[in-house]
Amino acid sequence: MSKHRYDVLGIGNAIVDIIAHTDEAFLISQNVQKGAMILVDEPRAEALYQAMGPAVIVSGGCAANTVAGLASFGGRGAFIGKVRTDELGGRFTHDIRALGIHFPTAPAVDGPATARSMILVTPDGERTMNTYLGACQNLTPADIERETVEASGIVYLEGYLWDPPAAKEAFVKAADIAHAAEGRVAITLSDSFCVDRYRDEFLGLIRNGKVDIVFANEHELKSLYQTADFDTAVAAFRREGTLGIVTRSEKGCLVVEREETAAVPAFPVDRVVDTTGAGDLFAAGFLFGLARAYDYRTCARLGALAAAEVIQHLGARPQRSLKDMAIENGLLVD
Repeated sequence: MSKHRYDVLGIGNAIVDIIAHTDEAFLISQNVQKGAMILVDEPRAEALYQAMGPAVIVSGGCAANTVAGLASFGGRGAFIGKVRTDELGGRFTHDIRALGIHFPTAPAVDGPATARSMILVTPDGERTMNTYLGACQNLTPADIERETVEASGIVYLEGYLWDPPAAKEAFVKAADIAHAAEGRVAITLSDSFCVDRYRDEFLGLIRNGKVDIVFANEHELKSLYQTADFDTAVAAFRREGTLGIVTRSEKGCLVVEREETAAVPAFPVDRVVDTTGAGDLFAAGFLFGLARAYDYRTCARLGALAAAEVIQHLGARPQRSLKDMAIENGLLVD
């Protein structure tokens, strides 16, 4: 059992997801790029909401989803992210605290509204996100609570934090506090378009030791090293000497270390409904295992199990107990 009060502290954008099924004709009519995460302003978010079909509204946010998944495994989680004192902010706060997750961040009493992401899901399960960052942009270093960071075994940071300028400083402050307290720092690259925007800065975080663990999908990894060849990207990452976990959808994942690369298969699914949160929940399982000192293969199997659960329904939070599922599948869970 971890000596820390929290297994994982997630720091990221506190977002409420508004999810609707759609078709590719709608994406074309709205001039949105399939599979991307696109930043929009509040009027555009409202226009999309009015145009899209019947929606499901659920709390989301990359790092928040990961910590929610961790809690479903029975892990101890915390989250730092900014909402406003409005209806969606109240919903986000209720949902994350109802899972037993420590959420100490004070809400903003004025300024932009709580963030929301209009998520359009096509029949193949691909999700296209149109995100209004809203109050997330007000996350600052002052919101990084030292006590919570020091009490966390792993601090998990989302690449999307690089979009709001002040959040970059919060990101670096949290990493420095974590390392000073002998904690580990993980980052998810979040989105290939995000990598395109901040490639040099992400590489700098890896090379200057700000992060110890990197989560990426194959598109993000290829973007990071500006290559169309996956093997070339993996080889380049191996030379960094940082632990990397590269997800490949139905192909499973690779656990990349300097000495070796191990392939771990995906869990089979009956039907892909919505890929929103697949990477977030994979990270939840892997980090839960890491906090329990499981071997990397078992960590990856836990991640694959969580991802398989979440892609079979709408929304990026698990609907079944991941701990129960892990036990049913013979994985090592306390």
